[in-house]
Amino acid sequence: MGQPKRKQSKRRSALRRGANQFKAPLLAKDSDGSVIRPHRVNPATGTYRGRKVVEVDL
Repeated sequence: MGQPKRKQSKRRSALRRGANQFKAPLLAKDSDGSVIRPHRVNPATGTYRGRKVVEVDL
């Protein structure tokens, strides 16, 4: 296995590690005002794009 010819700088290491940071998921507002993940059925109401698609038991 090859060995590095030069020491990698702290800045270069930090940039490489920083490229894979955790990003919070984007949220969309539903028609009833609740906040959900986009392109998913609202688990509280069972609606998707304003239409009832799943029966939800409360």
